[in-house]
Amino acid sequence: QRQLVESGGGLVQPGGSLRLSCVASGLTFERYAIGWFRQAPGKEREGISCISTGEGSTYYADSVKGRFTISRNNAKNTVYLQMNSLKTEDTAVYYCNTNTADLPWGQGTQVTVSS
Repeated sequence: QRQLVESGGGLVQPGGSLRLSCVASGLTFERYAIGWFRQAPGKEREGISCISTGEGSTYYADSVKGRFTISRNNAKNTVYLQMNSLKTEDTAVYYCNTNTADLPWGQGTQVTVSS
């Protein structure tokens, strides 16, 4: 069964940092571009970052560019999202999926940025 499992969320103050992890199983991980998505309360899910296969080219939405960094470790079947300088508007449930979102969505990991 192909699946991705997110972890690493939590409660953090504005300006703080978190690192999210996305662990894959049941798929040839290195063949997939992986994206991070988030869904804030009352809003649609949005793609915020993506990392390609191979050389690992990256993409960031303007809302997170310069603050978030995506990386991958193919040996560990894991993609990371380092989130720095967090803002209250980053509060959301964060999900990972292939860049075309063609796997079932997991439970996600809650990130709450609040003082």
